[in-house]
Amino acid sequence: MAVVALLGIAYGAGLLLNHAEVPKGTTVLGVDIGGGTKEEAVTKLEAALGERAKTPLTLSVDGKEEKLDPEKAGLTLDSQETVRGAAGSDYNPVSVIGSLFGGERPADPVIPVDEEKLGVALSDLAGASGSSNDATIRFEPNKAIAVPGKPGKTLDAGQSLISVRDAYRAQVQTGEANVVELPVTTSEPTITQAELDRAMREFAQPAMSGLITIKAGPKQIQFGPARSLPQILSMKPVDGRLVDVYDKKAIETLLDGVFDGIMAVKADGKKHQVGPDDVAQAMKTALSGTTPAERTVTISLTGEG
Repeated sequence: MAVVALLGIAYGAGLLLNHAEVPKGTTVLGVDIGGGTKEEAVTKLEAALGERAKTPLTLSVDGKEEKLDPEKAGLTLDSQETVRGAAGSDYNPVSVIGSLFGGERPADPVIPVDEEKLGVALSDLAGASGSSNDATIRFEPNKAIAVPGKPGKTLDAGQSLISVRDAYRAQVQTGEANVVELPVTTSEPTITQAELDRAMREFAQPAMSGLITIKAGPKQIQFGPARSLPQILSMKPVDGRLVDVYDKKAIETLLDGVFDGIMAVKADGKKHQVGPDDVAQAMKTALSGTTPAERTVTISLTGEG
């Protein structure tokens, strides 16, 4: 009975002495944040772990190292939530009596992960570190060059998200910034040799076969394979096919105001200045032609045809 009485006295003393917002002996990852207010606990936690939480992670993708800023990737140590969860009276007899003798009351850190932000950051990283492997067509003066695809390596985004999340938590917990090896997978080209041959035959070779003429009102301009078309044309893979792409800025530079003042009625029924969009649309038709007449296209100014 005497032991029970002593324990009861100790328990009462512990409750009386340990009336801080964050109870004495409260620790987070070995950091003592107890014995004071929540604000004081937050200050202690950030002073001890803040730098760990902000230290960039070093990621390795197929042997190439990249840095990842935790904040931009949605990785944080939420000191406010951590302290909020650790605050409040603890009526557990072991904790209460233990606080009288310097015992610890461990609390878990709150380390939220914004998976959307992290996913975007890893996608950007994959773009920077991944190898391009799709077939394409390169346009050079007076020629189109077929560039075959080859197998490449890409980041396994799903597994990488888990690896980075776990590595960040370990870094905050231990203070050790280790290189994180991210998993990669082998990817096959999405553009087949047959599709590359088709794009060369149906678009690239006819496109580079000679001059095209684009007219609007009383003005006209020519684009040719020697100088202007290589600046404008490229191709990109879309759903297993190579599609033609037109550099609107290059078109605008090459136009050099030739169609200034010429207005065309657009789909909205309003008149607009003839510009790079109109020229690019006309070029799509002209580039497939085989005769000078077929390679001459007039931009409609009335919204018809």
